[in-house]
Amino acid sequence: MPKKKKSKKIKKAKKLKKQKTKAQTKTLEKKSIIPGSDEKPEIKKIKKQPTEKKIYNLKDYVVYPKHGVGKITSIEKATIGDIDIQFYKILVEKEKLTLTVPINQQSKLRPISSINQINKCISILKTKPKIKRTMWSRRAQEYDQKINSGKIYELAEVVKDLNKNTDIIADQSYSERQLFEKAYERLKSEFEAVLNISPEDVQKKMDKALGRTKVLEATE
Repeated sequence: MPKKKKSKKIKKAKKLKKQKTKAQTKTLEKKSIIPGSDEKPEIKKIKKQPTEKKIYNLKDYVVYPKHGVGKITSIEKATIGDIDIQFYKILVEKEKLTLTVPINQQSKLRPISSINQINKCISILKTKPKIKRTMWSRRAQEYDQKINSGKIYELAEVVKDLNKNTDIIADQSYSERQLFEKAYERLKSEFEAVLNISPEDVQKKMDKALGRTKVLEATE
């Protein structure tokens, strides 16, 4: 092979290699990595927003998921070992129960709903119940979890799904009635606390949304 052709090929190969090296260097520079360096690319950490602890006051209504609406009757202190603990005393009137909740564990509590949330619940109660084809034991477990979740929309869904617009008691099993009444009373107690109206007026409001007033009139 003539020397000129060979040298041309070598030059071409060197040129391509040089271009490839430049391209690789640019890519590495973009990633902030220098070849042969031990330095790692800088990773910016996103700071988590600190979650503000809700401070509840005396006579405030709060919701404890497993027991429903309660009222803070006192804020007390106790010393256990060498540790000072501050806690809320919460009266759940519907269950005739007094809870003791340490303030540092108040994540279990939530404030009562807003008027807008109550109105959204009324809208949920007006919708058609969802009929599931799964076994009752499984559905009962799901309903129970929703009741004890402390989430008011899930509570309203249980009331709506288990509501029977009929005066025939046989249409609803004993366990269904129990779950319905539990969810209904939990929701009713929160309506009372938020709307600040009598239990009778709250019941009328809920029954109207559920379409139960016609059934009650028919049975009277």
